[in-house]
Amino acid sequence: MNAHAGADAALLALAREAGLEAGWTDAFGNRRQVRDEILRRLLDALELPCASPSQIAESRLRLEREARPGGAGMVIVQADEAPVFAHAGPLAYSLELEGGGQRSGMAAQAGNGMVRIDPVSRPGYHNLSIGNSQRTLAVSPRRCPSVQELAGHRPGRPWGMAAQVYSLRGRHAGQYSLLAQLAGQAGKRGAAALAISPVHAMFSAAPQRFSPYSPSSRLFLNAAYIDPEHVLGKDAFLAALDPDEPQDGHGMATDTLHIDWAQMLPRRLRLFRRMHDAFRRCGGKALHEDLDAFSREGGEALASHARFEALHGSHVPELGPESGWQDWPDALHDPSGPGLRAYAASQEKEIHFHVFLQWLAHRGMLDAQRSALDAGMPLGLITDLAIGTDARGSHAWSRQKEILAGVSVGAPPDLYQSLGQDWGLTAMSPRALRDTGYAAFIEILRAAFRYAGGVRVDHILGLARMWLVAQGESPADGAYLRYPTEDMLRLLVLEAWRHQAIVVGENLGTVPEGFNEQLQEKNVMGMSVLWFQRDGQAGEDEGPPPFTAPRQWPAWTMATPTTHDLPTIAGWWQGRDLYWRERLGETPGHGAWLAAAQWREGEKKALCNAMRAAGSLPEGAPDPQADAPRDAILGFVAATPSPLVIIAMEDLLGMEDQPNLPGHGETGANAHPNWMQTLPMSVEQIFSDPGVASSLAGIARARGGA
Repeated sequence: MNAHAGADAALLALAREAGLEAGWTDAFGNRRQVRDEILRRLLDALELPCASPSQIAESRLRLEREARPGGAGMVIVQADEAPVFAHAGPLAYSLELEGGGQRSGMAAQAGNGMVRIDPVSRPGYHNLSIGNSQRTLAVSPRRCPSVQELAGHRPGRPWGMAAQVYSLRGRHAGQYSLLAQLAGQAGKRGAAALAISPVHAMFSAAPQRFSPYSPSSRLFLNAAYIDPEHVLGKDAFLAALDPDEPQDGHGMATDTLHIDWAQMLPRRLRLFRRMHDAFRRCGGKALHEDLDAFSREGGEALASHARFEALHGSHVPELGPESGWQDWPDALHDPSGPGLRAYAASQEKEIHFHVFLQWLAHRGMLDAQRSALDAGMPLGLITDLAIGTDARGSHAWSRQKEILAGVSVGAPPDLYQSLGQDWGLTAMSPRALRDTGYAAFIEILRAAFRYAGGVRVDHILGLARMWLVAQGESPADGAYLRYPTEDMLRLLVLEAWRHQAIVVGENLGTVPEGFNEQLQEKNVMGMSVLWFQRDGQAGEDEGPPPFTAPRQWPAWTMATPTTHDLPTIAGWWQGRDLYWRERLGETPGHGAWLAAAQWREGEKKALCNAMRAAGSLPEGAPDPQADAPRDAILGFVAATPSPLVIIAMEDLLGMEDQPNLPGHGETGANAHPNWMQTLPMSVEQIFSDPGVASSLAGIARARGGA
């Protein structure tokens, strides 16, 4: 018995040193323990053998060696902080500063095999030479750029809009051009930013996989949104249209409020292929040179993504749209192996086609950000960085060494999801991150900042810890894995500084202790959502808690009425979310639905009381009944001290269904229309709508700009 206890203690010690939390507290306050079997499976995924006491001892020694700062070739510090790292040998060092300049000196012994060099004040990635070794010294500013710093002296506090890119409708033949048009019009009306849904690369050969938060790669762009006419010209576009497909070149949805992805994407790809064929035959010299330069700049990462797309497309007819690289022949599992090289040599045209698509998408995103800035937006686009990628996709295939195999990201059981959640997304290996000098993480950050004045980091809590689920296990039988939070936050701040952009972290949910303070210290804005801003908790016999007055909202977060995963203003007021939860069987019985609807009526009354107290609703006016008091609610949120307020297009246009109802990814006539709703009017019409004009005027007044 004692020997067994000793083995368990050693296993728990290894798990703890690897960053795995062997226990956690559930939504009801109960302490839960992770089974040893689960810990062993997750340790195997971390490539830390643990089947015997000797394996456990060796794995612990390996972790101890890896934990020494600078051992993997990167030292990460804040500006003016003395770098301390592992080193044995001569102490003379030289430092080549990014952007020019050099310095040299003698390192000082810091004990326990560590040395210290003088602090560096200039942020950047500097080359450090000491003895016979080379390291990268990453020096991070202490804080991200602020909205105020980037906005300059504008009247009032900044505000902006949010749009699901796929939802845009209009005369242009692609969403990137519609995005540029929307950004330009919003900027002319005083918006400082336009936050957008993720535009990560999806699976061109599998239009059924269209959730923007389950991408194939976070390094590249969604080809479905391309407007080929924008780059190649109207004549080339018209010449490629197929008379048998009269809507071949149109946007994704011009005459419908829901996108039929399975019909739309193959139709557009046929158009793109015809344009690619014509471009290869007779495209202009300047455009060919631009494409060649883009391809060279993209390097091996771009080539690898294009090869994946070609391979995936060739295997889908046989393996099905849900297949991934794990289903291919073994010779194709290695993205740099001889089997892959032979395939690439034989499929040059198809691979070039997917490089061509990425070039068109790149030109579209560049133009969208340029249009935003030219219209007066100080920030422009705020892109959205998804928390992970589909394990079957391009990113996981090309970065296998950095990604944990056999596990996926999810969430533990809570009040709403009693069985927990398995999102089917990849997780980076914290060991591989440190071992490779965080190269994969930096690569992702640079892709996110490339076309933007800001980045929203989805589930930023993942920089602190991830709930991991071993393949084949219930989501309830997962465990938290801790990440090198301070290093990753410092690199996030450094990249934000290099791109002169803001960072918004989606910090909704169970926040680890002290994490919000870390974000605030580094000027990473959190998120404050109207539906969650309450004073106190409701008791069983009490009504809904009151809404927090605008002046008491946090001054360091981005404020918004809602998010893509929550009810719209109109939907919340009408109880549309409650309707869907009953319809989909989430509410157990009609009586529970009636109780939820009654509770919502109390919430509406509480919101009206808060709006009267804040002056957003006239004192003494009756509670609105049928329609949501949209302008009053938007003015209420806009009156907060938040440095940036973002209003969704769905709220400006009075839409009832939210973009996504989490936990319901099915499709079909009775399913919630996740990730397929389009706006009820075209981009050309939005700002001439009297209701939109009234809402924007009220937001500007509440922000002090009118």
